[in-house]
Amino acid sequence: MGKDYYSILGVPKGTSDEATLKKAYRKAAMQWHPDKNPDNREVAEKRFKEVSEAYEVLSDPDKRQAYDQFGEEGLKGGMGGMGGGMGGGFHPRDANDLFAELFRNLGSNAGSFRSSSFGGRGSDGFADLFGGGMGGGMGGGMPFGGMPGMGSGGMGGMGGMPFGGSNGFSGMNGHGCAGQRRPKKDAPHEMELQCTLEELYKGTTRRMKISHKRLDASGAQRQEQEILEINVRPGWKAGTKITFQEKGDENPGRIASDIVFVLQEKPHPLFKRDGNDLIYTHRLPLADALCGSVVQLQTLDGRPLTVPVHDPVSPQQEKVVQGEGMPVTKHPGQRGNLRIRFDVLFPRQLNDGQKAMLRQVLPTH
Repeated sequence: MGKDYYSILGVPKGTSDEATLKKAYRKAAMQWHPDKNPDNREVAEKRFKEVSEAYEVLSDPDKRQAYDQFGEEGLKGGMGGMGGGMGGGFHPRDANDLFAELFRNLGSNAGSFRSSSFGGRGSDGFADLFGGGMGGGMGGGMPFGGMPGMGSGGMGGMGGMPFGGSNGFSGMNGHGCAGQRRPKKDAPHEMELQCTLEELYKGTTRRMKISHKRLDASGAQRQEQEILEINVRPGWKAGTKITFQEKGDENPGRIASDIVFVLQEKPHPLFKRDGNDLIYTHRLPLADALCGSVVQLQTLDGRPLTVPVHDPVSPQQEKVVQGEGMPVTKHPGQRGNLRIRFDVLFPRQLNDGQKAMLRQVLPTH
């Protein structure tokens, strides 16, 4: 059957009541007008066009009858006997043209509007469609900017347009029209992204499966799943935020929230991070601390590293190995330092002979 115009407009199948169709069109058109969805304009333009096309068909008894009997293809193909005017096929008008035509009902009673500009029956058409009082200075406010056919000379007492006028709305800046505000964006949704120190050292790609609510053509919410790909750069630190614009839940009349991943660093059994430096604690006996030793370890990218220690070291003393720390994200190719911190193991007991020997060997001052 092609497009389900009833579902697109959000009305029960077979609806023919003019007031019901206008109300449904008003709600859907206000939700999906591109000027109300500047951050999701491409999708909004498509849905706004579908909503306008659905209203054009269902509000016309002949077209609705042809659609109910033959579906969308019947409209496009043209059923010769339907309504006397369907023989040439159905060609939907531009959504903006249809939108403008619905406002050409405005006339002499609409403040400074002139009937010659709009060729209509007065302000009732606008009020019926968008539920606003039209008397005097147009206090109800135009819901969208940029409707064709409204020249700047005919807008005298009309207030500011909420979404920026175009196509002849140049005379509508701040003269008493209470316009609608742009839709607000829901608060961001934060999620933790746990990474190992090895992942932050080398960089990695993480794929996160999320579930969020999206609006379909009828404006109803549906649950969807999506895979978000996060390219973790070498050297990123805990607290780094990765934002995916408008990937959160989509609620009617509001801009979808962002999803923000906050990077968290998993504890490592050997290394501790301090900014761009890595700290490695090496335990060694007192004899090695005094006489020298060799520190052997494996780096976070799997390389063996040997560091000779020739001079005596004291507890908590550090030996710095240049360029063996974490990558510096803002300066590719640069790395912090590796700081080897010594934990000297002292003997728990010494006999008299050992003490005497040490007194002879070790300096007393």
